[in-house]
Amino acid sequence: MARRALKLASWTSMALAASGVYLYSNKYLDLNDFGAVRVGRAVATTAVISYDYLTSLRSVPYGSEEYLQLRSKIHDLFMSFDDTPLGAASLAQVHKAVLHDGRTVAVKVQHPKVQAQSSKDILLMEVLVLAVKQLFPEFEFMWLVDEAKKNLPLELDFLNEGRNAEKVAQMLKHFDFLKVPQIYWELSTKRVLLMEFVDGGQVNDRDYMERNKIDVNEISRHLGKMYSEMIFVSGFVHCDPHPGNVLVRKCPGTGKVEIVLLDHGLYQVLTEEFRLDYCHLWQSLIWTDMKSVKKYSQRLGAGDLYPLFTCMLTARSWDSVNRGIGQTPVTATEDSEIRNNAANYLPQISHLLNLVPRQMLLIFKTNDLLRGIEAALGTRASATSFLNMSRCCIKALAAHKKKNTHSFFRRTQISFSEAFNLWQINLHELVLRVKGLRLASWVLALLCWLFPAPH
Repeated sequence: MARRALKLASWTSMALAASGVYLYSNKYLDLNDFGAVRVGRAVATTAVISYDYLTSLRSVPYGSEEYLQLRSKIHDLFMSFDDTPLGAASLAQVHKAVLHDGRTVAVKVQHPKVQAQSSKDILLMEVLVLAVKQLFPEFEFMWLVDEAKKNLPLELDFLNEGRNAEKVAQMLKHFDFLKVPQIYWELSTKRVLLMEFVDGGQVNDRDYMERNKIDVNEISRHLGKMYSEMIFVSGFVHCDPHPGNVLVRKCPGTGKVEIVLLDHGLYQVLTEEFRLDYCHLWQSLIWTDMKSVKKYSQRLGAGDLYPLFTCMLTARSWDSVNRGIGQTPVTATEDSEIRNNAANYLPQISHLLNLVPRQMLLIFKTNDLLRGIEAALGTRASATSFLNMSRCCIKALAAHKKKNTHSFFRRTQISFSEAFNLWQINLHELVLRVKGLRLASWVLALLCWLFPAPH
């Protein structure tokens, strides 16, 4: 019975993580860290890095004569190669190296036998899910197996990761604050990825930002713009924005603040229908149009569970959703209410995750990780972030309308409407900034009055 309870607890944690629920002192549970898929991967890394690298480049049995010959040739590839990894995860580890032409590179090397073991891991997960279903019929988690079957092979193909990196760099090239490391294809394979080495601090490291005079609010705004563009406009979404994959730095050449986006193995491609419904839903949530909130939640598969769906999506209470998510700050009381309700409504959450389109699952996870970063930076649920989202929704919906009309007059009408709506948002943002400056000046005057400078 104790083991059964332990298994249930593991699955409960998974459901809460996937639902975007905010848990345990601003820390988030990661869908990709579930033990059945990753079992044993992060326990230990291989002792000899040259074995990892060479067997990833070629199928060479460890200890064979060919292996011994190749081991000495790693210096043919690199001028130097750091044995100690910069970071190690369940599928791979990353090392710093220098090529003979002087370029400093990051070398991402897949752990040996991961490819062969992954199918067994998925089978184990499927068996556990079926067992949980037999023991607790109200919990439905087959979507976990379906997502693992679809996503794990993509994550194991590092050439796919390189293509994703180049695609998102091209897609978001108009953001001068975004840095995606260049891929070096000449030394990359399905199990080894070479890329430009880019240093920086993790996006949730406030101490690093203070030391380097980086404004946390600027970083939060940039991150929101970047992900709003991916989700609402492009429909091509980087789905693993945990702090180790999002770095911040000041560009050595210009001193401009940059966000460095790493690890491009897991992306979600949104269908146009899903993307547009999702745009409409967020517009409705931002402007508190509850009739449309219900309509577009149900179009996204939530059915009668649409109040729970919107709470999961926003990580806000239903009362806050009704009052306006951009109008009321998140409080400790609200967080406590969300945690308690998540535990109470776990069967309904698992049922809802079965109802929504598969695309929504990684969006839930992505939202959850982004909220974790905002919480660490102290910028969670800011009005500016909602305004940036609204801008992207307006642009996406206008682009769709213009694409589906051949009338010049109608296109012009749509463009004017888009410009007017964006102007309204800019005006609203300006009013908020003026209010903020006025409040700051009042607070400063009050402090000066309470604590006058000594003469």
